Amino acid sequence: MEKKELLIIMPAHNEEKNLPGLLAQLEEADVSRMADILIINDASTDGTPRIIKEWGCRMVTNVFCLGYGGAVQVGYKYAVREGYQYVIQMDSDGQHDPSNIPVIYERLLHRDGEGRSPDIVLGSRYLEGSRSFPLSPAKRLAHRMFRRLIQMVTGQVVTDPTSGLQGLSRRAFSRYAQYDNFDTTYPDANMILQMLLLGFRLVEVPAFMHSRTAGVSIHSGLKPLWYMPRMFFSTLAIAFRIKVLRMDIRNGQA
Repeated sequence: MEKKELLIIMPAHNEEKNLPGLLAQLEEADVSRMADILIINDASTDGTPRIIKEWGCRMVTNVFCLGYGGAVQVGYKYAVREGYQYVIQMDSDGQHDPSNIPVIYERLLHRDGEGRSPDIVLGSRYLEGSRSFPLSPAKRLAHRMFRRLIQMVTGQVVTDPTSGLQGLSRRAFSRYAQYDNFDTTYPDANMILQMLLLGFRLVEVPAFMHSRTAGVSIHSGLKPLWYMPRMFFSTLAIAFRIKVLRMDIRNGQA
């Protein structure tokens, strides 16, 4: 089987109810023609590993549950080791429509008038042409807060900094794969801010997203009460480390 230059990485923890439908959509969209698919089985206790094997996808299994961020970083490390040039990261719960993949990939390959291509392509729920499920007032408030914070610190408008749907160049995911360069708990707006401050080029494209139909979200229950203040202070800490202490500049800037 010939290896592609694009790898789709999807962390999965107990997603047996969502994976079959998502994998069927990926097959229908003929995604395997342009990309390899890697599912990081994050110590699932249900039928997730069996389903991955039945569909013939690449799989890395974590013996212990690393959580969303830790599982995603496992995917980045795999992509570095196997020599992939691009990665598209998406959720395994069916929220990210497979139709986003060719749009993001095409934008990753696009070069501007100066011959530069983006390092990060975010799928946004807020750009014209996007389509998403209804968001709660609390989530909209959080998105607005992080959007404003990133703009204040970097000067760049990022409409959806908490989007889990993104494409990365090898330069970007190679940095994420390194120890201490990636938030292995809740990588979100804080990582976007970090990459912008380090000179990585980011663009956004309209995205199609759906609501989760089964299983438990990492943001369910009271988890948002912990997530929002943690993300806020993590984002501020990264801004202070890079802008004031000038840490990470040598290894990060373009």
